Amino acid sequence: MSKIRVLIADDHTLVREGIAAFLKLSDDIEVVAEASDGLEAIEKVKKFTPDVVLMDIAMPKLGGLEATVEIKKMNPDTKILVLTQYDDKEYISRFLKAGVSGYLLKKAVGSELVSAIRAVNKNEFYLFSSIASKVVEGYLGKDKEAAMEDPYEKLTDREKQVLKLVAEGYTHKEIGDMLSISTKTVIAHQTNMTEKLGISTRAGLIKFAIQRGIIKID
Repeated sequence: MSKIRVLIADDHTLVREGIAAFLKLSDDIEVVAEASDGLEAIEKVKKFTPDVVLMDIAMPKLGGLEATVEIKKMNPDTKILVLTQYDDKEYISRFLKAGVSGYLLKKAVGSELVSAIRAVNKNEFYLFSSIASKVVEGYLGKDKEAAMEDPYEKLTDREKQVLKLVAEGYTHKEIGDMLSISTKTVIAHQTNMTEKLGISTRAGLIKFAIQRGIIKID
């Protein structure tokens, strides 16, 4: 029987190493690669084609959400299992819309992580118990109106990527290099983004990104 090929994306080396060491105890799971940010996760998925990606949320450069969107476009069959400390409704909703197969909190015991990996690999959906009620509440429509009014949802996937990187302080050239697009294209995306959000300054974009949980200030 072939093993479940897993990629671990987390910006903390000790966390990645700890998860990898634990997963190696399972006979049916193989850690094929690790990534320290969203851009690296995308490149490692291209190179190693894992079955399951364990995706952290708050990472430098492209975060977990932006990386998830790109990976699902590139390889829809790759299962994304969010593994994070954040249980914010906005995060949960955005990742579900992006097509993840599960959402697990880092406080989960090791055996639950293994169960979650096995479940999503079998095309099952896996939710950590404490956030299940939040998901149910959202799908019952209590958050539907708020979601429709959220200006963030007006942005394209690329504009969302540019927003995160601009809010983190990268220059237009640096963003272009990271996303493999021209500086002129980055500026165009930022212009469209600011018009949709009604925000004209970098400070305003940073404030918006913090309020929406797009970037985290620890």
